[in-house]
Amino acid sequence: MMLTPVQSAAYDVVFDDGRHDRAKIGYVLLATEQTIQDDVMALRPDGVGIHIARAAIPDSITSETLAAQADLLAQASATLLPDGTLDVVCYGCTSGSLVIGEPKVMVELNKGQPQARATSLITGVMRALRQVGAEKIVVGTPYLDEVNQREADYMAAAGFDILAIEGLNLEKDSDMVRVAPSFIRDFAISLDRQDADAVFISCGALRTLDVIGEIEAAIGKPAICSNQAMIWDTLRLAGIDDRFEGYGQLLAMH
Repeated sequence: MMLTPVQSAAYDVVFDDGRHDRAKIGYVLLATEQTIQDDVMALRPDGVGIHIARAAIPDSITSETLAAQADLLAQASATLLPDGTLDVVCYGCTSGSLVIGEPKVMVELNKGQPQARATSLITGVMRALRQVGAEKIVVGTPYLDEVNQREADYMAAAGFDILAIEGLNLEKDSDMVRVAPSFIRDFAISLDRQDADAVFISCGALRTLDVIGEIEAAIGKPAICSNQAMIWDTLRLAGIDDRFEGYGQLLAMH
């Protein structure tokens, strides 16, 4: 028996705004990164989409390997929602964004996402410090001394008074992600001094978000960490004003 093809009836498809009707945020992360994705998802407001891309890097965080990221940002950014609906795009590496420099980072991100508001992790950190009124800063990092010096110089050039910067002399990202939050808490508290307006713990790989509230409560002044500042910055750039308790005054009050 010969079957006669029958054209199916047309449907009037009903669309809505999808799950992420409030905002869509993209992060370009290091290939080695194991902390940021969890942190941004833990504080993802309903209706906000989180999109992740990776840029290749060896398990070695040095000035040289970070500088090489500059040539990878545009391509990685372009893989995030190619339909052009991304609202904000961020390079999620504190040390990488200061080694490359914010202007270059934003140009490269916008090559891949021209319609999105571009930012970087160091940009978010400095915006956060200004938001809480901090000018005199003590900084703790997991980095090598060569990266610490570049960070201190970069932030000083942006107008901050870096009273001290202390690093753990770790080179591998795979070591940075394993630093215990309890150690980070005690390390941060030990850095505080009377003349400091705030303590800043640098690096998205550190699990500082887990203990940032405890740090701030102990020192009695603002405590800022990389992922807390980045989440705050990208949400506010996307027009999302949700507040979060337990992660310091930045996310609770600003």
